[in-house]
Amino acid sequence: MKPTPDMLNEEYPPSPADPQEMPEPTWWPVALAFGVLFLFWGLISSLYISVVGLIISAVAIAGWIIELNHE
Repeated sequence: MKPTPDMLNEEYPPSPADPQEMPEPTWWPVALAFGVLFLFWGLISSLYISVVGLIISAVAIAGWIIELNHE
């Protein structure tokens, strides 16, 4: 006999949902995206733009990690 959905529900009643805590929204991923954008844009235009992109990316990664450690 093949089990039907009704049979499965009788054997395994649904358990209550366990609420998960969501992290606070942050702007660090957006800053990292701009840093990567400037980094690659600098590869085709100027070394100075790449350096600015590298700095923005490093600051964004550090800020994001620091923020996650405080949660």
